Amino acid sequence: MANINWRTINIDALDPDSPANFDLSSLTPAVEPISTADVQNTAQQIRQLLRGGDNEGALQGALESAPYGADDKGKEAYLAIVLEVLQSIRQAEIAQLLNRIYSAPGGTEALDVLMKYIYKGMAQAAPASSARNNITPQATGFSQVHSRGGGEGGGQAMSVLLSWHEKLVEVAGPGSIVRVMTDRRTV
Repeated sequence: MANINWRTINIDALDPDSPANFDLSSLTPAVEPISTADVQNTAQQIRQLLRGGDNEGALQGALESAPYGADDKGKEAYLAIVLEVLQSIRQAEIAQLLNRIYSAPGGTEALDVLMKYIYKGMAQAAPASSARNNITPQATGFSQVHSRGGGEGGGQAMSVLLSWHEKLVEVAGPGSIVRVMTDRRTV
């Protein structure tokens, strides 16, 4: 008994009511697995609606069938089609379109899915590692972040996403941001 260091014993492991003994998998909602081929088929259907000029139908279709159970490749492919739909809609039409989706049955959930895709698109459009590599020291003591070739498209995509975010918060309110940040299902 003299060799036991009592300060190193994890007493939380011995307490059944401790958070250390809580099964975290019970917090994650069950989602049905979706194959990448199914995600690509859905993306093709959305792309056909987009080519046919039905921007609202393409957006609603994309938001109604978010592939929560897909693998990373499938989720990236679906993000690409959602961003394509968002970029195809003119800025003057955004507010009216969001109001129509919001007033439809299940509109709040659809706008929450849209907010998830906006945040994921923002994370994809501005990778932190490339920004750190493109910092140029200035004589003034400040640094200037710029891109050297190949990175010009990210600014336009970010501008579109910020416009959608602004209009979405106006329609759905800040509660949408809170719901998206606390939801464990990822797109």
